Amino acid sequence: MAKAKNPDFRPNDFVVYPAHGVGKIVSIEEQEVAGLKLEMFVISFEKDKMTLRVPTQRATQIGMRGLASPDLVEQALTTLKGKARVKRAMWSRRAQEYEQKINSGDLLAIAEVVRDLHRNDEQREQSYSERQLYEAALDRLTREVAAVKGLDEAKAQASVGEVLTSRAA
Repeated sequence: MAKAKNPDFRPNDFVVYPAHGVGKIVSIEEQEVAGLKLEMFVISFEKDKMTLRVPTQRATQIGMRGLASPDLVEQALTTLKGKARVKRAMWSRRAQEYEQKINSGDLLAIAEVVRDLHRNDEQREQSYSERQLYEAALDRLTREVAAVKGLDEAKAQASVGEVLTSRAA
């Protein structure tokens, strides 16, 4: 098997893994799996206390990507200001669509989920599953905003919160 280095990612780079959000490449190591030597990215997700090993050959096929550009982050924050678009489909179908958007790793899709599930104080209470999806999407969004803008997560969450509350005003 030819060893082709993946020039896109290096140790200490922040990356977005679709199913887990923002992580940091700790190292690139070789590992033997089923008799084959594979080169792996070792990615650490601090908040989840998780380490993930991704074959370098398959990283982009799996959907791993670098952090969004500052322009894309601004687009995502602009998406939050829009009017919530809630389809009239059954909740199970909508929940499935929201879950797919969150796990796609696409920042704009995640921002749409946050926008659609955000509730103001005067709106009806969210169900448990709505709240779970909302918090998962909000967490993914704020982690990437924090990494791109070089903020800590609390400040990123505050800035995203400001955008959401300004929408209501």
